[in-house]
Amino acid sequence: MKILHVLTTLDVGGAEMHVLKQVRGQVARGHEVRVAYLKGQGTLAPDFRDAGASDIRHVPGGPLFPLRLRGWLGWCDIVHSHLLKADALTAAAVLLAGKRRRYLSGKHNDEQVLNRPLVSFVHGLIGRVPARTIVLSDHVGRFIEEKGRVPRSRQSRVYYGLDPAPFEEAARSVDRDTVLAEFGFAPDDVVFLCVARFARQKAHEILLAATARARAKNPSIKLLLVGDDPFGDERERALGVAQELGLSDAQGQGVAVFAGIRRDVPSLMAAADCFVMASRWEGLGLVFLEAMATSRPVLSTTVSAIPEVVINGETGRLVPPDDAEAMASAMLELAESSELRSRLGAAGHARVVERFGLDVMVDDTLSVYEDVSQRADASR
Repeated sequence: MKILHVLTTLDVGGAEMHVLKQVRGQVARGHEVRVAYLKGQGTLAPDFRDAGASDIRHVPGGPLFPLRLRGWLGWCDIVHSHLLKADALTAAAVLLAGKRRRYLSGKHNDEQVLNRPLVSFVHGLIGRVPARTIVLSDHVGRFIEEKGRVPRSRQSRVYYGLDPAPFEEAARSVDRDTVLAEFGFAPDDVVFLCVARFARQKAHEILLAATARARAKNPSIKLLLVGDDPFGDERERALGVAQELGLSDAQGQGVAVFAGIRRDVPSLMAAADCFVMASRWEGLGLVFLEAMATSRPVLSTTVSAIPEVVINGETGRLVPPDDAEAMASAMLELAESSELRSRLGAAGHARVVERFGLDVMVDDTLSVYEDVSQRADASR
């Protein structure tokens, strides 16, 4: 099968990392895959090449996008777009190219812009173009039906999947003291790790406020923030909050360290004691699976699809969104009991292996592709 993925960007993010894993799995199963992206720096392009993508191309959005993509649409058996901008432009391109019956859309998040009535209405029109819409959780499916106006009958749910091996290996082999020393942390510190792009969705200001409150009672608590904001100033805003709270200096160093984008996330997960993210909404959260694969407990919020992944009291702690006091209390609870952290982490690892395997994700996605392709062939 010849598969074309179209993404809004090819920079580091949850959806992009998910598609990277899909590409690797699809190539390993004998399919040919190409990747197009609309904007950004394309920082993941080398990773997609290493995963086996036969061609990667920056195809700028705009009025000429359908023409620029036309040659690849003629080549592929299946076209799969990801994220709203790529969805809208790819929908126009497949209509002009007569490729609608072989087109799928991927929904990776409960995009809050769909709460706007006009955007919801327009999406309801665009959302009828794909032969199938793949949603990554039941929550996203419900949201896309209600706000995106795409009936559940036109959807298929495929959970994110993860290969736990790199995280399991890191958990076995990491030199925790050496990793923590890079950030100025001591061996007896309790380190909470957040891996997330800086955006309003991730509520870094709430996490920082919670950290300040928790540290007032337990100074051993430290915070490591991994990620950046390539398209805005949210990182700088968060850094300003951290400085006001006395957690960081102007360079992002201190008891809250701003580490930027890192390529050694498995090692960082293994060196940390807990994973934390104060999300206001979340399609699923691949990073939660990564933390659980490393046998680390997860502290997050009760929003969106997070409770489908993290079981409160079993694999982590979930608190209401935008509640710094509740998050601080949970941080203190986790910081004060290594036995609790170990128990929650072990249960999280077992859940990843059982429910969120990488092979299951790749095979389920390909099954949807096969169904769409067979229906397209039958309609000729």
